[in-house]
Amino acid sequence: MLNSAFPDFGPLQAAVDAAVRRLRAASAVERLWRRDGTLWSGEPPVARKIEHRLGWLELPSPAAVGGNLQRAAERVQLDPDRPPSGRRIVLLGMGGSSLAPEVMAQVLPRGAMPFTVLDSTAPEAIRAVEAGGLDGTLYIVSSKSGTTVETRTLAAYFQQRVREAARGGGGGFLAITDEGTSLAGEAAGSAFSGVVLNDPDIGGRYSALSNFGLIPAGLCGVDVRRLVRQAALMAEACRRTEVEENPGAMLGAVLGGAAAAGRDKVTLILSPALAALGAWIEQLLAESTGKEGRGLLPVDGEPLGAPGSYGADRLFVRIALDSEPDQTAEEAADRLARAGHPVVRLTVPDRYDLGAEFFRWEVATALAGFLMGINPFDEPNVQQSKDITADLLTVYRREGRLPEEAPTVEQDGIALSGDQEGAGVGEALDGFLRGAVPPQYVALLAFLPRTAAAAQALTAMRRGLRNALKVATTHGFGPRYLHSTGQLFKGGPGHGRFVVFTAEIGDDLPIPGVAYTFGTLLRAQALGDVRALRSGGRRVVRVHLRDAATGMPAVAQMLAERFPPAGV
Repeated sequence: MLNSAFPDFGPLQAAVDAAVRRLRAASAVERLWRRDGTLWSGEPPVARKIEHRLGWLELPSPAAVGGNLQRAAERVQLDPDRPPSGRRIVLLGMGGSSLAPEVMAQVLPRGAMPFTVLDSTAPEAIRAVEAGGLDGTLYIVSSKSGTTVETRTLAAYFQQRVREAARGGGGGFLAITDEGTSLAGEAAGSAFSGVVLNDPDIGGRYSALSNFGLIPAGLCGVDVRRLVRQAALMAEACRRTEVEENPGAMLGAVLGGAAAAGRDKVTLILSPALAALGAWIEQLLAESTGKEGRGLLPVDGEPLGAPGSYGADRLFVRIALDSEPDQTAEEAADRLARAGHPVVRLTVPDRYDLGAEFFRWEVATALAGFLMGINPFDEPNVQQSKDITADLLTVYRREGRLPEEAPTVEQDGIALSGDQEGAGVGEALDGFLRGAVPPQYVALLAFLPRTAAAAQALTAMRRGLRNALKVATTHGFGPRYLHSTGQLFKGGPGHGRFVVFTAEIGDDLPIPGVAYTFGTLLRAQALGDVRALRSGGRRVVRVHLRDAATGMPAVAQMLAERFPPAGV
């Protein structure tokens, strides 16, 4: 767990050394553990708010975790060690309320009970979850604020469907939220089996080792006590005041030094067994650091390339599972290091050291925020898209339609809107993307169901753009990314070029109690983010597909003809 290598960073070495000296001079480690908010802000009101976002430093004991899990299991009549057949768990949550348990369920050994995260308002995604059956399903409704629109509308939908089915098949609804939220009040009623309250001093993206992460993972059979024991060893190591001996502080120095040196594209190279961890790191880094025109862009899931296919804005982080060697990735990391790219190597001895990595990265991100001169515990631009979306839905309620842009280019069921013209969609996209050079990056954002086919098309696009332009690429599915990288896209450096994909909704679903559908909500969220990006001076085009299943491969082919994905 504590085995990590921070080698000679070549051109980055001076920046890392300077970051270490700054952490020492500010007594940053000691002040972090004292929960001293003035480390990040000299404004007393802001510092006090920060001090109430540092509860994650105090890990629960394994006994406390076991007690919380036992009480939750009793409320929903579920024994995670001996789940009855026909039972499954569906987690309704966004961002920090869903990413950590999803990672745990994918990385760690667990019981046989199916576990699904639903963090999409796409009707097709909702139907796919509903097709798994209502009987025996435990719905975990997870929201720190208790007001997250996606979570609340999904909960209302499934509550209505369960009432209509009226089979009494067990399971029901369990809420996880902060004390005093509207969700906590609602969960006290008959529609819920119970509520689990979380420490209010823990922010969403720092909540992996709190009830938000541990209860869902524990209920589906993960040994969360062992996970917390491993995290506690890392926490103890992260108390060391000598920065070079502190695994969290040293990683923070590397991240902060890289940002100062212009290597702000943190490119993750993960062992296959740890691949799911990338999405959690992505949210933590992007939402914590992407503000005030600064930020670290996590690059997760980008296919590995030859050293010459990357710009000088990259920092590579290799996270290797020691028990499952991956020679291909190791050789790729070696090639990158020999070519002069800085490569951090972190070794995870055992899958349960995932808990240690959660804590290491939380400490590192907090201290990197200090070095970058930002508050890593707020998210000032997340609300922007929410407000614009709410305004669009108000227009819909008044006029019965959403205000749409006229397309600039249309071709074979694909329409492009934005300030880029061309003889066809492929030419317009070429003109929009061709001028990107490092430190710029390209973000492909899809308000579509998160299917394997859509992900495959996006990955092919990323490979071609990276090979041809040497720019970092990232992709995200909406509305999921709005609670993650969306903060950095709008609040971080204005280097991004954004392609937002939307599609016609074939068979929509109503949202109980409101005058619009899930399809309308999804479209409003896409349009809202396009407007938010443009209001910040970001370059963005929207590609609207008549049919997502055929449209995404078609766009991938258009781009492949101009930016060939061949080669590694």
